[in-house]
Formats: sequence, structure tokens, C-alpha cells
Amino acid sequence: MRKRIRSLPLTDSIEEPLINLTPLIDVVFVVLITFMLIAPVLDIDSVDLAPSSGAQKKELEAGAISIAVHADNTIWFKGSPITLVQLEKILRQEQRQRPNAIPQLVHDRKASFGTYQSLKNMLESIGFEQMDVILKPG
Repeated sequence: MRKRIRSLPLTDSIEEPLINLTPLIDVVFVVLITFMLIAPVLDIDSVDLAPSSGAQKKELEAGAISIAVHADNTIWFKGSPITLVQLEKILRQEQRQRPNAIPQLVHDRKASFGTYQSLKNMLESIGFEQMDVILKPG
């Protein structure tokens, strides 16, 4: 007579995980490879800001050419409203007297872009090479 030995199957003793992680790992690898392929192509822009040291503060010129555009698209020069034609005549004289002067434009955020563009085009036609755009926070 032979004895029969019953053995437990090996698969019963090892528990199978309840969640299959293979698809999750596949997705993670695909995302990782995608980022590795795209990262060198990305063009990141940066803006270099001037160092903030009290000793190197640039003082504004006392008689700076300051032009303001209000929310209703009116152009102001030296505290009074002015038309583009009048402003062009005045700025031509300023350009002759101070060729290195840089006009400063204070443009209201509610004013239209067309006013800014017409002022910019006028300053270019007069012969100014630079223009400072002054933005107010808020």
C-alpha cells in the first residue's frame, strides 16, 4: 500500500496583487520618454533684470520728454491735452535740441493699443531710436 501525500499547490500560498501595476508603469514610462524628447526642443525665454542696488539708481532727467495717454485715449504733454499733430511739431523741436533724449510714454491700461502704436510710429518717423514705456503697477 502506498501512501498518498497531498501537497498544497504553490500558487495558493503566494497572493496575487489585487491591482495590476503594469499598465500604470507603462504610462509613466511613456510620459517620461515624452518629456525627455520634448525638453531639448522647448525654447525658454528669460528676462534679465537690472541688479537692485541703491548706488546704481538711474535718476530721471529733469526735463524728460514725458507723454501720457489717459484711459479715454487723450494724449497729454507737460500736463495739458494735445493732438498728435501738435505733439509731432513739439517733439521735432525737442529732437533737434536734445538728439540723445529718450521719450517716456505713460500709457493707461484702459487706453487702446492703436494710440500707443500711432505714438510709436510718430516717434520713429521723427528720428527717436528708443522709447521708454512706463507701466504703473495695479
